[in-house]
Amino acid sequence: MITKTVFRKIHHVLNKLNSELVQISEEQENVIFSAEFSLMKIDEAIREVKSLISEHRFECVADEVLFFKTQKPLFISKFIYFSKILTIEASKPVAGQKEIKKHYLAELAKLKQYHIDNKDFHNYYLRNATYLDHKYFVRKSYDLKMELSPELYNFDENFTTSHDNKVAFIMANEFLEIYLINSINNIGLVSSENKSKFPLVWSASKVSLVELLYALYLTRSFNGGNIEFTEVIKAIEKLFEIDLGNSYKTIAEIRNRKNGRTKFLQLLNDNLNQLFLDSDK
Repeated sequence: MITKTVFRKIHHVLNKLNSELVQISEEQENVIFSAEFSLMKIDEAIREVKSLISEHRFECVADEVLFFKTQKPLFISKFIYFSKILTIEASKPVAGQKEIKKHYLAELAKLKQYHIDNKDFHNYYLRNATYLDHKYFVRKSYDLKMELSPELYNFDENFTTSHDNKVAFIMANEFLEIYLINSINNIGLVSSENKSKFPLVWSASKVSLVELLYALYLTRSFNGGNIEFTEVIKAIEKLFEIDLGNSYKTIAEIRNRKNGRTKFLQLLNDNLNQLFLDSDK
């Protein structure tokens, strides 16, 4: 099977998984149950991807790096994220708000410590550096002089490189940090000075906002592309204090428009061009 076909299949698996996770989050109000169901779906997806990759020979090093640096971590990071959510929420103390806040703050401290312990690679990844990719993200190509996981020899060498798991942890920790901060905020113990009301109100339609956000998401305008669309939606909903409903259903409706799928984007383009034309007169 050629690599392009493999990548296309992996993309399909990821899209299906994202839709399933959105559905689970909408149907399950209990965080622990939601995490458990999510982990089962993610496990199925990872097994499917593993079956495609384990015996696959990439046609070039660049394709292998692309998979292990950007694609595989998208799946593994979700598993790490929901595993940590499950552990955090299952061990949350049955106590007052101050104790619960301490619990979440302790988890935030662990994220900070992980960053400190992996500072060099963290900086390498966030700077989009590539000069060590041939060692970090190619199977059986690690350098024993590098700092390696003590569990490296327990990994499946056909589906693992020395550092793809570190990328997954970085991605998972970014989402987990957002979750923990939101959890602390929801307790109501954050000082009022951090709760200043956002001065802007979205006054166009909700469909137009989803159309705009999806276009920005597809052009990797948020977090360099290292974020799921559902997280973008959640962040904007909180920012504007708005409920955008089932965003994937909205996107499907936009895709099925018979005349002018991207109405709002076209309106933005037309208005901006007209302004420039008027100013040139």
